[in-house]
Amino acid sequence: MEAKDSARRSRRPHGAKPAASPYFTQPARGGAYTVLRKPSGNRATPKVCGIMPSRAQAQALVRQLEQAESAVSDLFLEATDDGIEALEAVLEACRRSVTERAERSGREGAEGGGERRPARRRGRRREG
Repeated sequence: MEAKDSARRSRRPHGAKPAASPYFTQPARGGAYTVLRKPSGNRATPKVCGIMPSRAQAQALVRQLEQAESAVSDLFLEATDDGIEALEAVLEACRRSVTERAERSGREGAEGGGERRPARRRGRRREG
């Protein structure tokens, strides 16, 4: 019983806020969204990480970039030419991955046609 109780407990203290992401989005022209990273290291302005056509894709890019940065934590701090090239390569790979995934899910949704499940009703029916 003790193992179950410890598994249910939260890993962070009660009332503590989760760490804020260094990434944020801003609306861009034409309904697109710009993904930026807060300045760090010797940068004075936010780094533009990509412009995505929808908010969902922008949020997917943020998640992808957070995962990439967790693997290579000093990626955005490098100021050398090699570091900047590596950063641009990672950003391009993340953007491409998100757009390909969105295209695949769009094709699968279009191919599915009318095979959607009917909406479930929630709550009690009213008799009247």
